[in-house]
Amino acid sequence: MATEIVSPENLVYAKPSLMNDTAMHYCPGCSHGVVHKLIAEIIEEMHIEDKAVGVCPVGCAVFAYRYLDIDWQEAPHGRAPAVATGIKRMWNDRLVFTYQGDGDLACIGTCEAIHALNRGENITIIFVNNAIYGMTGGQMSATTLLDQPTATCPSGRIPDLHGYPLDLTDLASRLEGTCYVTRQSVDTVPAIHKTKRAIRKAFEASMAGKGSSLVEIVSTCSSGWKMTPVDANKWMQDNMFDYYSKGDLKDTTKG
Repeated sequence: MATEIVSPENLVYAKPSLMNDTAMHYCPGCSHGVVHKLIAEIIEEMHIEDKAVGVCPVGCAVFAYRYLDIDWQEAPHGRAPAVATGIKRMWNDRLVFTYQGDGDLACIGTCEAIHALNRGENITIIFVNNAIYGMTGGQMSATTLLDQPTATCPSGRIPDLHGYPLDLTDLASRLEGTCYVTRQSVDTVPAIHKTKRAIRKAFEASMAGKGSSLVEIVSTCSSGWKMTPVDANKWMQDNMFDYYSKGDLKDTTKG
């Protein structure tokens, strides 16, 4: 039987028009690029290019505005939900979403996130959780797993010393103001498709004024974890999914 060879000239990459040609700064194997592409595709498919406003604070995704040609607003570290609240209340016909990592959202911005979600602000929070502070050297974050080594807990996270991992998404699902809370990933093609559907549902709920949505995306950090992209993906599947179980935690958008 003949072996089919895939050559570069036969490969087709459909890049959303909202993604420009700026070379990304993310490390090989990073989940951010995949999530960026999904957001661009969804905004295009919803035909709301002129109504989308993203809010990015400090973190690996601080330069998201360089890659997606929509309106962006920078926010102080952890304060993106507060900034998004102001934008949405001023322009309630806009799609307003934040794009945050776990160090930013679950640590520095816990107060802003919890209260914005509890108020039922019509925004979407996209929460990229790789269980460390990826941008600043791989330090322990609020979502670091027990026994997981980081730059600031090289022997692993110890509950008596560091406390327990914070499941912010589970907490968000218990708040009155949230209408859609889900946890997904982008480690496989089927997972990517599920994540795209989840982000779109959250965006649609925000535009319909149904309340706050939180989409957590369990992710890898090859550089911070000091692993190859392949090994990081497997470590996430073997360890993070046990604690951060994937699926919808709350959905009141129907009806």
